[in-house]
Amino acid sequence: MIRERKVFNKLLSEATKTKVSVVLGARQVGKTTALRYLQRELCAIQKHKGIFLDLDIYSNFEKVSTYENAVNTFKLAGYQPERKEMFYVFLDEFQRYKDITMVIKNVSDHHKNIKVYLTGSSSLAIKQKVQESLAGRKIITHLYPLDFEEALSFKANKELLTQYNNVQRLKGDNLMSSVKELFSALEEFIVFGAYPEVVLSNRRREKIEILKSIFDLYIKKELVEYLKIEKIQEAKKLIQYLAVNNAQKIKYQAIAQFAGFSQKTVKNYIELLKETFLVAEVKPFFTNKNKELVKIPKIYFIDSGVANFFTNNFNGFSLRRDASFLLETYVLSELIKSGVGPETIKFWQDKNQTEVDFVVEQGGKLTTFEIKHKQSIGSSDFSSLKAFKTEYKKAEGFLINICAQKIYGQFKALLPYKIHA
Repeated sequence: MIRERKVFNKLLSEATKTKVSVVLGARQVGKTTALRYLQRELCAIQKHKGIFLDLDIYSNFEKVSTYENAVNTFKLAGYQPERKEMFYVFLDEFQRYKDITMVIKNVSDHHKNIKVYLTGSSSLAIKQKVQESLAGRKIITHLYPLDFEEALSFKANKELLTQYNNVQRLKGDNLMSSVKELFSALEEFIVFGAYPEVVLSNRRREKIEILKSIFDLYIKKELVEYLKIEKIQEAKKLIQYLAVNNAQKIKYQAIAQFAGFSQKTVKNYIELLKETFLVAEVKPFFTNKNKELVKIPKIYFIDSGVANFFTNNFNGFSLRRDASFLLETYVLSELIKSGVGPETIKFWQDKNQTEVDFVVEQGGKLTTFEIKHKQSIGSSDFSSLKAFKTEYKKAEGFLINICAQKIYGQFKALLPYKIHA
């Protein structure tokens, strides 16, 4: 059974477009499932011809290693060049081979009745291989772990999904008793993360084992085989340091001393972790853009369960000193999954050390988010949002508290609570 994701409809809508569709995302987030969904919809249901090749298997790569090999392989699978009917090619994990993009370019240029879908687990594939050979010929989609609504859908919990879709209608101050079960599901989701296989497991120990297997594979396939990183133990120490300091400002010198790298190597490795969708960098917001380049950024894990895995801490909110950082990670992740580009998300701090967790700058509009984990909310909790608005008059601000009796939020994509502050 293929459980549908929100992004599937977008990918399906590209089926009649001649540009190559590229799906990028971390390992185990569901890229192969996305291709299988498209294959089912386009080939099994709509009766088009097509072929699926997992390029992690070398013999499959050989079938498309040259333009001639590829066309012959497609013909054996039913492709007829003289017909107008579209033939669909699904290539999984294409980034492993440097010459494949030129083959795809030639196929795309000379066979307008062939539609190609690709998946890759590193955006380095785009920068290093695809950017030139497929310039103007590609559509890129980023696939992330599940958002909270998708997680409820994956678990087939219709009751909680209905609550989630209707919680915006609730009124009053004491709402926690009304959404207790929904809050419990949210807490589990944040603590263990959003990878599909983790979400589908109902056992704590099994969830942890799945996370272990995912990142054993990440280290083997991404760090060792693809990125050719030799100092694996030092790289793991760097990841652990980032996990312990998740959602906090980073100091390259401190990381270098801890992991045993030079500061330059630390910066390079963090860049690799970003490009393989493990972490996101949040830079400070300034109207003077040059200042963003010299101020200390924050590093967030895109999936909170991954951060917890590397710190070996799967306790609930009430037992954690880092609960507020964990909740910031969740909000950042949900923003990204809802289509907000990671590069547009910043944090703000003024000379008085007043700080706003997130500033989203899109289309000339500024939206700020302050995330809290408190039993009660008072006027002082809005002070940082007010300070930002004093500086930037047209900014819109929202306080999100995932603990209080009075719960504030904005977007359905962010929280199951949608009561405006």
